[in-house]
Amino acid sequence: MRESTEQQAIPANVGVLRPRVPLVKSVAGFAKRKPLGAFGAATMLVLVLLALFAPVIAPFDPYRVHVGDKYAGPLEQAATGQTFLLGSDHLGRDTLSRLIHGARISLYVGLASVAIGVTIGSLIGIFSGYFGGKLDLAVQRLVDGFMAFPPLILALTIMAVLGASLENVIIAVCVVLIPGAARLVRSRVLSLREMDYILAARAMGCGDVRIMFRHILPNCLAIYIVFATLTLGWAIVVEASLSFLGVGTPPDVPSWGGMLATASRQWLEVSPWLVLFPALTLSIVVVAFNVLGDALRDVLDPRLRGTGGA
Repeated sequence: MRESTEQQAIPANVGVLRPRVPLVKSVAGFAKRKPLGAFGAATMLVLVLLALFAPVIAPFDPYRVHVGDKYAGPLEQAATGQTFLLGSDHLGRDTLSRLIHGARISLYVGLASVAIGVTIGSLIGIFSGYFGGKLDLAVQRLVDGFMAFPPLILALTIMAVLGASLENVIIAVCVVLIPGAARLVRSRVLSLREMDYILAARAMGCGDVRIMFRHILPNCLAIYIVFATLTLGWAIVVEASLSFLGVGTPPDVPSWGGMLATASRQWLEVSPWLVLFPALTLSIVVVAFNVLGDALRDVLDPRLRGTGGA
């Protein structure tokens, strides 16, 4: 009797199981339907490979200082005979090598902050939307309070309290991401908790925790993936902004924001490529993650089409 009741708790719109499509065919179909999304996925793959194999791919040590090689232009031979593909900075450090190693910082901060922040925010949204009442009211007023602050200002405030370090950058970005994730997932849970299969599960005696994590959480995964992908590029921008403002990663650590800050403040007129290449890299990565998020939104949950990004 219990097994038959559990079967009734399954949503009616699950549909018939389709035959498994080969991975290569699925990827090819996604690239054909969503070419911009394929571009975003390819860019993310390249970024991951650069981050993983930076010591092997980078032609020079990003910390290598040789004043005799300073201000070498792209493909220009320096005074010492070294040739740098994207030029060198004021200390003779290779720009390409620092960009490649900077991908490690950006990806690490982006993935860690999004994974932690969006997960915490989603759990808060699930509890708030499911239980409702005074709990939901208190949580949403707290969320409103955090969202009243501009994200970068809130991140700067947190960094001013905690101090400049890579771990604190992740904490700051996490705190900024939590309210948006909580608000988005809560709106989804409010519509799910009145569905027939949720009411049936509650009638058969399922506890609240079982309902939330077995029936509601799986139906929020599409929103979770889309929101995480869209905010990944934004998290990388926040990390670069904090480093640009001098409160992010330490100055000696190769990061895209730090490279922009150093070059734009002192050597923009002398060596404009020191600003051009980090800015171009950052722009391409952010656009790639945005178009990938849009494509995943359309594929995973067509009901979200036309809604705004993160």
